[in-house]
Amino acid sequence: MLNETNVKLGQVRSSIRELFEYGKKRKAEIGEENVFDFSLGNPSVPAPEDVKKALIDIIGNTDPVELHGYTSAQGDFSVRNSVAEELNSKFATSLTADCIYMTCGASASLTVTLNALLNKGDEVIVFAPYFPEYRVFCEHAGGKIVTIDCDNSFQPDLDKFAKALNGKTKAVIINSPNNPSGVIYGEDTIKKIVALIKERENDIYIISDEPYRELVYSEAKIPFIMNYYKRSIVCYSYSKSLSLPGERIGYIAVNNEAEDFADIYAGICGAGRALGFVCAPALFQRLVSKCRGQTADISVYKANRDRLSKKLTEYGFAFAKPDGAFYLFLKAPEGGARAFAERAKEYEILVVAGNDFGCGEFVRISYCVSPEMIERSLPAFKKLAQSYKK
Repeated sequence: MLNETNVKLGQVRSSIRELFEYGKKRKAEIGEENVFDFSLGNPSVPAPEDVKKALIDIIGNTDPVELHGYTSAQGDFSVRNSVAEELNSKFATSLTADCIYMTCGASASLTVTLNALLNKGDEVIVFAPYFPEYRVFCEHAGGKIVTIDCDNSFQPDLDKFAKALNGKTKAVIINSPNNPSGVIYGEDTIKKIVALIKERENDIYIISDEPYRELVYSEAKIPFIMNYYKRSIVCYSYSKSLSLPGERIGYIAVNNEAEDFADIYAGICGAGRALGFVCAPALFQRLVSKCRGQTADISVYKANRDRLSKKLTEYGFAFAKPDGAFYLFLKAPEGGARAFAERAKEYEILVVAGNDFGCGEFVRISYCVSPEMIERSLPAFKKLAQSYKK
């Protein structure tokens, strides 16, 4: 008999991917310009020009055998050293190359990290709304997701968080800027989360999922978890910052101030080995080292956010203003996210129901689309809003 859990996962796509596939089919039927697809968090701005230049330089000036050859299992030493130096420069940490494990993007980072930390039955706390695949990654590693609601501003409910902490709690995942709300957890929130964890005697790890770290549109500070808590691990992806989602490149950074740092890092190397996540794509390891500190032109996302937020507010929709990432989490009129998402399809608007994010009264709008599509979609959004006033 096959593994039934994996068969079921393979038979049913995530709700996001399911909607994305529906959108492709619909575009083929009525024309791409007539479908307003806000389903997938796929960057719509090109990678920086230096990415192209760096690729040409790497390909033209690297021994052709070495170019496509294996790196060390945890990643090329010079690349890992470059990542550590960048983090040290930005956040006043003291990381070394041997704190870094290169991965195939943030999903691989999370999967490896959870498999390194969890024993069967361990609990992992997440704050709703949360990225749906957290549940898949956690359960595959033998753990159990414990969901804590957020308040009306999508900040964690710290009273509920305190009550959820117990002897089975192994880790807490934070994601800021948040997918799907775009909300940032400020320094005060992070300090309170840390303080509540420190009141417990059992060893609890904080995993900070940071693919949107550079996508911030205000003066808000993004607290770097290693500056606040020693048993911390950062999972990062260059998919959003450099507009490289299809290249699957990222890293895990382990705080070397953790008392059990050596065991954590060894566990990550071991989990990577067991899962087959060794030697992340060599070409793009070298690329991100050359392009460190750069980002794609996120001003396009900010303009999209401002334009869409303004018009949706005029139409009577409610949402918390996103200060980061490229998502807007809109409250569904009359409360049902799935019913709203289905009605939106009648106007060729594709938005993701928030049920799988842990919030069944909201839908996610991914505004990393062209400004032209934002403009084309506005009459449809207006008609959708008006349909609730009849």
